[in-house]
Amino acid sequence: MDSMTATRNFLGTLGLPTGDAYDLPTSDKRFADGGQYRFEVPGIQGPAAMKALLDAVDGYGLTIHRVTQTKGIMLLADEDIQAMIDLARTARVELVLSVGPRATYDTSASVQTPEGQRMGYRLRGQEQIVRAIEDIKRAIAIGCRSFLLYDEGHLWILNEMRKQGEIPPECRFKISAHCGHGNPCSAKLLELNGADSINPVRDIQLQMLAALRQAIAIPIDVHTENPASSGGFIRHYEVPEMIRVAAPIYLKTGGSVAKSHSWDTTTEDAKQRAKQVRLVRRVIDAYYPEAVCSPAGSLR
Repeated sequence: MDSMTATRNFLGTLGLPTGDAYDLPTSDKRFADGGQYRFEVPGIQGPAAMKALLDAVDGYGLTIHRVTQTKGIMLLADEDIQAMIDLARTARVELVLSVGPRATYDTSASVQTPEGQRMGYRLRGQEQIVRAIEDIKRAIAIGCRSFLLYDEGHLWILNEMRKQGEIPPECRFKISAHCGHGNPCSAKLLELNGADSINPVRDIQLQMLAALRQAIAIPIDVHTENPASSGGFIRHYEVPEMIRVAAPIYLKTGGSVAKSHSWDTTTEDAKQRAKQVRLVRRVIDAYYPEAVCSPAGSLR
């Protein structure tokens, strides 16, 4: 037996795929409600944009399941957070607020250098961990329960807090693509440390996505399109296969409307994001009509 075969066999003994899944097997995993896929609209930074999005989605007769804010909790006033929570409750969607402290807001020079992207949005120093925890505790006190995280250590400590009753047990943690994960071993590590869903790197290929699904049970959040700052590519025609091989999956749709991850989405931008959901849904209906979308109001 050659060395590479031995390595593959060892991965298999741990319940991990032995390589990327080029055979693109169909996933038999599902959300608790039986759905294969849900829609998530990212980059909705405040209540005005959120209301415009929800109104537009309703006008199209569509269902979305998640709305994600990406600029950071610390940039929202209390009344903004409360308004977004109220909108989410009325529309029966999950509101995900992102942690504010991050590398790009820090005083670090390294993240501003040409090679700074290697740091992602991770936290530098224990004080930033403390601040990031406080950011989330503030949103919890107002009523939010779902959060977008950018640092593996931050995930670990929040999961410990959740287990020990320091924060509510119903809190949910979503890992951002800015962490840069794209393989089954990393995904398994995040799942073991309390991640409730994982957003892999934006350009993950179908065979890699299929292997990722084999390693974990939690939902995978996949970009159907991207802002210009992270490639600008649009993958609508790949969505049916994304659903088939990676269910349960959140389809992150509408990003191509923005120029960057923290784009300050206007009400008109929000309406365009709703249109992108409509376009993706058309592709699903045309090429994978038997795919099961979670019903409206499915939050867990």
